[in-house]
Amino acid sequence: MLNLTKTTGLAALGAMLALPALAQETVGGVATEAVAEAVAATVDKGDTTWMITATILVLGMTLPGLALFYGGLVRSKNMLSVLMQVFVIACTMMILWVVYGYSLALNGGGAFDGFIGGFSRLFLAGVTPDSTVATFSEGVEIPEYIFICFQMTFAAITPALIVGGFAERMKFSAVLLFCVLWSTFVYLPIAHMVWYGDGYLFQLGALDFAGGTVVHINAGIAALVGCLVLGKRIGFGREALTPHSLTMTMIGGSLLWFGWFGFNAGSNLEANGGTTLAVINTFVATAGATLGWMFTEWAAKGKPSLLGVVSGAVAGLVAVTPAAGLIGPMGAIVLGVIASVVCFYFVTSVKNALGYDDSLDVFGIHGVGGIVGSIGTGIFVSPALGGIGLDGYSMAGQVWIQFVGVVITIVWCGGVSFLLYKLVDMLVGLRVTPESEREGLDLADHGERAYVF
Repeated sequence: MLNLTKTTGLAALGAMLALPALAQETVGGVATEAVAEAVAATVDKGDTTWMITATILVLGMTLPGLALFYGGLVRSKNMLSVLMQVFVIACTMMILWVVYGYSLALNGGGAFDGFIGGFSRLFLAGVTPDSTVATFSEGVEIPEYIFICFQMTFAAITPALIVGGFAERMKFSAVLLFCVLWSTFVYLPIAHMVWYGDGYLFQLGALDFAGGTVVHINAGIAALVGCLVLGKRIGFGREALTPHSLTMTMIGGSLLWFGWFGFNAGSNLEANGGTTLAVINTFVATAGATLGWMFTEWAAKGKPSLLGVVSGAVAGLVAVTPAAGLIGPMGAIVLGVIASVVCFYFVTSVKNALGYDDSLDVFGIHGVGGIVGSIGTGIFVSPALGGIGLDGYSMAGQVWIQFVGVVITIVWCGGVSFLLYKLVDMLVGLRVTPESEREGLDLADHGERAYVF
């Protein structure tokens, strides 16, 4: 059984803490008819229906949400390349997840169980329509298949987020190879440490409701390392590399917000009051961040922009992700505003000062927003600030634990990502030729155009 003694009745780590180890104890891989009947009797149809809905919503974040959001931000000659990368990465990760990803990320039995799982669910061995995982309500469970699918959508979107860091200049073959290696050696260990009951960061008491460290910091750091290893786009700093369709970006950003309710509220694994807390926080943190970015940009540049508004919304969504089911609505608003202001500073002042070419500001929004949200979770979970609280909660102690989780994620992701970029460069080469980059990756890599005039 999972050790949830460090959490409250809401199980504090809301996201995916009812892990398959419990299901394996329940059904044992080879369930007798009596066990199967007992398990079937505990499955809650309402919770199962909600999790199916949440899973589909998260898929919508990637396809078409993220694809259109990123596609609108690049130049028209690279629109299809971004759509292609996001689409194929998502499909590839789905296959890898059921082959070995689920087993290594969210199951035990490995020699280093605090850091990576085992092979008990390799090729989904032992998973049947009758096998289940527990929710946070005593005696209520959901089918393991839908838990697998829900987690699969997280594994699909995370490497797709990285694409924005090196957009418009990396070979399609290199993108795919890197994402396969990165998901295996970065995503799976971090997911195991944070979300599995015996994982190192879980046991430490780190809070990550829906993926602040696992998804956003992970993707943001990998994107930053990627843009540094590949170097700047041709013309960066000399030519206007402006988005070709902010209309498309706004549509994609809106779809991201829509799907994010599945991302955050689905991480509660059941439909109850804790789920509704994640829903309202996903509303108000995003709204607060949108306005925070808008007024900050208005004051700094004299005009508010649509790109700024959509960027602020995404920053708020990122920041509230690790805290969604743990903090109160007022805390969510404050967290969203703080994150948007900090992210605005990073994508303007810091990026310009350091001169790195993070094409679509993955680090500035996902990486920085994830850091702010993860550390902020340790503050706003306080009951005095409207949070749900934790047994034996100390703000200083929890913030320190959050900080440790952030640092471990940054160090592991940054170091391993750098090595993987170098390995891929040795094997297939990372960057397209200058001629291909000038022509655009739509034609150079895929032989087609997004628009025909």
